[in-house]
Amino acid sequence: MITIKDVARLAEVSISTVSRVINDSKPVSPEVRKRVLKVIEETGYKPNDVARSLVTRRSYLIGVIVNNLAQSYVADVVRGIEEIGKMYGYDILLCSSYSSKETQEKYLQLLDRKQAEGLFLVGTKFDEEIIQLAKSFNKPTVFFARDIHEKMNHITIDCNSAIYEITKYLIEEGHRKIAYFSDFENKTSVEHEKIEGYLKAIEDNELEFSKIYTVGGNKHSHAYEFGKSIIGEVREFTACVCSSDETAIGILDSFIDNGIKVPDDISVVGFGNIREGKFVRPELTTIGEPYYDVGAVGMRMLIKMIKGDKTKQGRMELPFTIEKRKSVKKLI
Repeated sequence: MITIKDVARLAEVSISTVSRVINDSKPVSPEVRKRVLKVIEETGYKPNDVARSLVTRRSYLIGVIVNNLAQSYVADVVRGIEEIGKMYGYDILLCSSYSSKETQEKYLQLLDRKQAEGLFLVGTKFDEEIIQLAKSFNKPTVFFARDIHEKMNHITIDCNSAIYEITKYLIEEGHRKIAYFSDFENKTSVEHEKIEGYLKAIEDNELEFSKIYTVGGNKHSHAYEFGKSIIGEVREFTACVCSSDETAIGILDSFIDNGIKVPDDISVVGFGNIREGKFVRPELTTIGEPYYDVGAVGMRMLIKMIKGDKTKQGRMELPFTIEKRKSVKKLI
């Protein structure tokens, strides 16, 4: 096995010079750098990561905690994190907590022991104690979550404007009675933004009808059962805006299974643009969130902080799209 001593001997330099080239820690003349890198390439020398981290106090490791790997959007977020990380020489350690507070605590402590240089937390909601624990390690941290406050470094879209625009789209298609289906009774900060966007669109367009339903969860099963419970009320409105694609798909399936045609009897729109929305029938019209970009932009933000950028990060907003598909009927 080639060692750093062998590289130094073949390049006719000191071991410390080879170390400076590898770690980019101190200036080395272009000629010497070129000679050392040529020897490294020819010999296939690989630095010992453990020894390297002891010397440089750098692990080049990013800890990523996700609430649920089974959610399709998580894969796109993680892909963005991983690809940008590779560009800058960072590896990621991926941990799935399945929304367990105890598991999140365990993983945060593990990542601290592993000397992760930064943390990226992805999920619907993180308990305040988890947020404070993450902060206590004094590591650059970025969140992609549904419940946030302005002191967190987080990636998001303008959820208020997104729901406003998709409600306005339904109005432009001729709908005058539009209901809103919220995932949770205990509203997250992002859910409050969505509801405000819905109500503002109703008000700005001088519609007399508005109705907000609480589904009770963001799983397909929650929405499906809730949909069945309001079949008798469906004729009161011609369209519904759902706060997530999971809810929209559950509602859509429930309506269809109980004799309500989508979109002929009622139009349904979602939020998130998860992959499943393209495969239900009819295909789901929805708000598109740029999940890959969430990971990529968040990772760039994280690396800037690791490198000492003291600029206040806070909220980073990304653009959204309206994905117009088959679940909306034009009434005019």
